[in-house]
Amino acid sequence: MWPWTWDRQLPVSEMPLPQKKRWESMAKGLVLGALFTSFLLLLYSYAVPPLHTGLASATPEGTAPCSPAPGEPETVTPANGSAAGCQPRRDIVFMKTHKTASSTLLNILFRFGQKHGLKFAFPNGRNDFDYPAFFARSLVQDYRPGACFNIICNHMRFHYEEVRGLVPPNATFITVLRDPARLFESSFHYFGSVVPFTWKLSSQDKLAEFLQDPDRYYDPNGYNAHYLRNLLFFDLGYDSGLDPGSPQVQEHILEVERRFHLVLLQEYFDESLVLLKDLLCWELEDVLYFKLNARRDPAGPRLSGELYRRATAWNVLDARLYRHFNASFWRKVEAFGRERMAREVATLRRANERMRRICIDGGRAVDAAAIQDSAMQPWQPLGAKSILGYNLKKSIGRRHAQLCRRMLTPEIQYLMDLGVNLWVTKLWKFIRDFLQW
Repeated sequence: MWPWTWDRQLPVSEMPLPQKKRWESMAKGLVLGALFTSFLLLLYSYAVPPLHTGLASATPEGTAPCSPAPGEPETVTPANGSAAGCQPRRDIVFMKTHKTASSTLLNILFRFGQKHGLKFAFPNGRNDFDYPAFFARSLVQDYRPGACFNIICNHMRFHYEEVRGLVPPNATFITVLRDPARLFESSFHYFGSVVPFTWKLSSQDKLAEFLQDPDRYYDPNGYNAHYLRNLLFFDLGYDSGLDPGSPQVQEHILEVERRFHLVLLQEYFDESLVLLKDLLCWELEDVLYFKLNARRDPAGPRLSGELYRRATAWNVLDARLYRHFNASFWRKVEAFGRERMAREVATLRRANERMRRICIDGGRAVDAAAIQDSAMQPWQPLGAKSILGYNLKKSIGRRHAQLCRRMLTPEIQYLMDLGVNLWVTKLWKFIRDFLQW
C-alpha cells in the first residue's frame, strides 16, 4: 500500500474541499474567459469594417446634396485671406491623415468650431468614420438627406463625392502630409502591434529587420496592412499598391491638387499654419497650439542613412506625393513673401510660448504615468504608453482658463465634450483598461 503524500494526484471528487473549490473556480474562469473572448471577437467584427479597395460604403445615388437652410448667408471669401474685406471662412473639410500632427490641427478646428457655434459632421459610435472603409454620408451622426455641415475633420478614408455633398459649395479643403520615411517609422511603432505580419519579426529592432527585406514580410491583403505602406495615398482614397510606373499615380496627385486648397506639411507646421490663417482669414488666437498625440522619443536612433532610403523607396507613392506638394508649398511661401512669413512665424511662436507658460504645469509634455487628470490622458497604442500628454496648471487666470483647457484636451475627451456618441470607443477603452492592454 502506497504511503499517503500530497504529491499523489487525486481525482477531483476525492480532493480536499479547498483544492476542489480552487479547481472549480479555474474551470469557471476558463469558460467565462472563452465566452468573453468570443464576445470581443464578435464585437470587433461589427465595430471594425472590412477593408475594400472599391468604394464599398458610398451613400446610394440620389441622396440630396448639402442644402443650406433658407436665409443662411453664403460667405464668398477671396482666395487670399489677406485681401481687403475678407471674412473668416467657416466651412472646412480637413482630410485627417495619420501620424502627421493631424491631432494638433484637429484641436485647432474643434476650438474654432466650438467658439463660433459651428455644425460638425461627426462619426457615430467611434472617433473615426469606420476607417479603413471609405467615407459615406450615412456614417455621420444624426445624418439626414440634405443635411449641411460647417466642419468635417475626423479620420476617414477619403471619398470626395460623399464629402462634397455635406458642405456648401465654397467650403475650403485642406490636408497635411509628412516625409514618408518619417511617417512610416511613426506608423510602424504606433500600429505595428496590430498588424499581424509584423509578429514574425524576431529581432529587437523590428523596423530595421522589416526594411532589410519588406517583401518577405509584407502581405498586401493582411489585416491592417495599409498602415505600413503608402499610408498617405491610402488615406486620400487611392490604391496604395499601385504600380509606381502607372500613369494613375500622377493623375491622382494632380487630382489632390485640384481638390485641396491647401496641403500643409508637418515638417513646416508653423509656416503651414501661417498660410492656413491667411487662407481662412482667421485671427492669431485661432491657430495657437500645443503639440498633441506626440510619441515619446525612442531610445534607439531614428531612421538614417540606408534605412531612411529604404523606407522612402518602400513608400514610393507617398514619396512622389510629398515631393509634389513640398514644391507647391514653397511656391505658396514665395507668393506670401519670405520676410513676411518669417515675421508671422516668429509671432506665432512667441504667442505659443506665452500660452505654454500660462497653461502647462512644468512647461512641458510628460509621460502618461505622470498625467494627473484623466481628462488630459491621451489615447495610447495597444500594449504601450508611448504617447505624451500634459498637466494643466492649477491656478490659471479667468481670461485664459477655458482656452488653456481646450488647447490641452486630447481628441477623445474633446469629442465627448462636443457631444459625440463614442460608445464603441468607450467600450474598447474599458476592455483595454480591464485587460491592461
